[in-house]
Amino acid sequence: MHRVSVIIPAYRPDQKLIGTLEGLCQAGFTDILVVDDGSGPEFAPIFEQVRTLPGCTVLEHPVNRGKGAALKTAMAYFDRHCPEQAGVVTADADGQHLPRDIAAVAQAMLDSDQMVLGVRDFSDPSVPWKSRAGNRITIAVFRLFLGMEISDTQTGLRAIPRRYLALMEGAKGDRYEYETNMLFLMNRRRIPFTEVRIASVYIENNRSSHFRVVRDSVRIYGLILKYLCSSLGACVVDEVAFYLLKRFAVFAFLPIPVTFTAAFLARVISSLLNFLVNARLVFEGQVNARSLVRYYILAVCQIAVSACLVFLVEHGLSIASPALVTLVKIVVDTLLFFVSFRVQHRWVFRQSEDGGAPGKDKTA
Repeated sequence: MHRVSVIIPAYRPDQKLIGTLEGLCQAGFTDILVVDDGSGPEFAPIFEQVRTLPGCTVLEHPVNRGKGAALKTAMAYFDRHCPEQAGVVTADADGQHLPRDIAAVAQAMLDSDQMVLGVRDFSDPSVPWKSRAGNRITIAVFRLFLGMEISDTQTGLRAIPRRYLALMEGAKGDRYEYETNMLFLMNRRRIPFTEVRIASVYIENNRSSHFRVVRDSVRIYGLILKYLCSSLGACVVDEVAFYLLKRFAVFAFLPIPVTFTAAFLARVISSLLNFLVNARLVFEGQVNARSLVRYYILAVCQIAVSACLVFLVEHGLSIASPALVTLVKIVVDTLLFFVSFRVQHRWVFRQSEDGGAPGKDKTA
């Protein structure tokens, strides 16, 4: 364990933090970075206790900046001051992560040289229903939008080998959304990871958590919500542009039906807007010729696949009702909507060559 540093962001902690640190010292960890994320003067005695423990270093934020910012501060310190260490393990300060589980995750990282997630068993009846429901929803979101299979998307117990640390430090967000953005980045860069089963520990029904349900949930699902809004906005622009072009027959002089011309130009306008919004606001990539070409390759393929699948289903099942055919098209286009997100996330707006090999191993 002396080859691995432990990072613990702490905001207004209690004695459970001290118990966790003492357990880590007994487990053999010799380098533990605790970040006081603006807890305030009344919590100074806790951090003074931390400083007296062997191997513990306290890093400070003058004001509360969020869990993500605290993790980044410790990662930057690790990069500068711990050149011999193999990697880090991030853990929570509220006693949910047992020292033996932190050690198991660290060992799995040393054995595999992969990122490791410590995952809880959400079938355990001790898990609060809010945590169980939230994890199930997030698992479904990751599966639908990213095709990523994760057993515990909300875990704060993660091991990061040194070779991935700079990349993870660069993930967006300063609060709880940072940990979700790390997973998005792992998917985008095809970084392999493994899972280690850990104990499900909830003290006083997780009452000490500083998670704000509405505000932090919006932050966590920010990427997905922006994509949904971008797609909905493009649909609205497409319909409005079609109506205006059709209504005023701007290109009536062309030897092409007005309806076809209006539909074509409306789709060009809406798709360009969708491309710009996705590039700048959703996936935060670059607006350049390469991403534009990739975007339209995807768009053409999506239209072709949609038309072919609807045609095959309609004629294969001998569907005569226009309403049923429309329903088939809605189902097909919904599935392609999720596929389109994955392709844009991992290919269209990719900023650099992917690192690592795809895949995941599971460790019980």
